[in-house]
Amino acid sequence: MGEPVTILWFKRDLRIADHPALASVSGPVVPLYIAEPKAWAQPDASARQWAFVAEALAELRADLAARGAPLVIRVGEPVAVFEALRQVRPIARLVSHQETGLRWSWDRDRRVAAWARAHRIAWDEPVDSGVIRRLDTRDRWAGRRDAFLRAPLAELPAVLEGPEVAPGPVPDAAALGLAADPCPGRQPGGRRAGLALLDSFLDHRAETYRAAMSSPVTAEDACSRLSAHLAWGTLSVRETHRAAAARLADSPHKAALRAFISRLAWRDHFTQKLEDFPDLDRRCMHPAFDGIRDTDPSLLEAWAEGRTGLPFVDACMRYARATGWLNFRMRAMVQAVASYHLWLDWRDSAPVLARLWTDYAPGIHFAQAQMQSGVTGINQLRIYNPIKQGRDQDPTGVFTRRWVPELAALPVDLVQEPWRAASPPRDYPAPIVDVAETARAARARIGAARQSPDFQHVAAQIVARHGSRKGPSDRRPRAAKRRGDARQGELNL
Repeated sequence: MGEPVTILWFKRDLRIADHPALASVSGPVVPLYIAEPKAWAQPDASARQWAFVAEALAELRADLAARGAPLVIRVGEPVAVFEALRQVRPIARLVSHQETGLRWSWDRDRRVAAWARAHRIAWDEPVDSGVIRRLDTRDRWAGRRDAFLRAPLAELPAVLEGPEVAPGPVPDAAALGLAADPCPGRQPGGRRAGLALLDSFLDHRAETYRAAMSSPVTAEDACSRLSAHLAWGTLSVRETHRAAAARLADSPHKAALRAFISRLAWRDHFTQKLEDFPDLDRRCMHPAFDGIRDTDPSLLEAWAEGRTGLPFVDACMRYARATGWLNFRMRAMVQAVASYHLWLDWRDSAPVLARLWTDYAPGIHFAQAQMQSGVTGINQLRIYNPIKQGRDQDPTGVFTRRWVPELAALPVDLVQEPWRAASPPRDYPAPIVDVAETARAARARIGAARQSPDFQHVAAQIVARHGSRKGPSDRRPRAAKRRGDARQGELNL
């Protein structure tokens, strides 16, 4: 059957640079990506995400082939794929990065671990981020994360010895059971696109980063737009951090780069929450809020499709559907409107948003969904007024008019409140809720839940386990202190 091989299992690490698992490989290796139908059938997965991944896989395959071992792609359940490979070639070792995912990924990895033990195959999981497995307390977490960043970048083997294995095609979305998902403004996948964004951001786009990140009018260019590449691993957090830190000395945008570096730390901070609490998408961090909301399907549908009658909310949702992205403050707003004004259960609304984001990262996404829904028990309650947000972040109405063309003829003072017009647009719905009234009701309901006898005791346990709202080093990043809108970090970068 030939010499035993190492299986290098790629997951959300679709690159060859600074890749600790790849750096650990010697001897014959089969680089493998498994397109798991079960994973892509989850309620947070979408065809737009797969399109980004598929482009990254094509580039990764070429990069590995240039070093002697092209990427092998299979569709199926991992244990079945590994066993099929074992039947034709003995496997000495399985190596993959330590993954932080939702509960289904933990259950899948338990099955893989059992298979590996049964066949006496060593499974190694090198660390690929600042997330620490089996962490008992957040004490000294920031220092350990910083030590990972200071460690040398993983060196790529110059040559890979790859046995002849049929590479297999990159499947299309339909082969994975994914529904059609048009996203004309989606970012392209692949490491080269990520490197180009990183270079342009560090070179000149960072100039307006802090001032322009809050408005969807300006954030599309002012933000780094690296979040999708970090989410799917075409860039590593460590190499991105190093590149930004290296530019600090001679950059005219030092404050912006420091703010960006602090937000990279926020990414690991929130991903660590998922590592410690893999049911982050299923259960409220504070149990006092479980069962507090009851989703109205008609309200959920109107919100998801951008037809709530609240112009700025609808503009943001339509923009997200068309581009796969939205700046952080507006993500917070649309989630908060769903949770407070529409009183939708975050477990119903958060997957809708997850499917929209090309840069979807489960730890960040569901931690933020819970924070913006007021169910963590440790974060400040923030109920956004979408009318005020529209006036503040889109003062000329250019963004709202573009994405809600039904309002194009209205003057700027009526764009965010078209119902005040003498003749409201006939093809645009009236608001489905009263913003002021629903905000008051939501605040009262959340406040009542916080009055439970052991609320503060449980909240203290959550802080000890998951860290406070102040973030990675138990204090707010300096840029966040200056800007109230950045208090939880610009996590979509």
